[in-house]
Amino acid sequence: MNWIMERDRVQVLDEQWNVLAEVTFPVVEPGIVEINHTFVDESLRGQGLAGQLMRRAVASIAASGYCARPTCSYAVSWFDKHPEHAGLLA
Repeated sequence: MNWIMERDRVQVLDEQWNVLAEVTFPVVEPGIVEINHTFVDESLRGQGLAGQLMRRAVASIAASGYCARPTCSYAVSWFDKHPEHAGLLA
């Protein structure tokens, strides 16, 4: 698996560069990104990959100085379970 970090998303790709998992967080207003989509291929679900995506996304968002507004249900639930990252929320 190949991990790809971009300004507004984190992806996991297979050897043929197909998306196996991703989280997207585009800028929606100055200083704020919206975590609006998480996806994990059915073949990889239940292995903690979505949590790894979120941890990498949160690290990237924090390093960029942005705040996060989670709107996808997984991201909302993840922040509820990880109150140590509440300071990142918009």
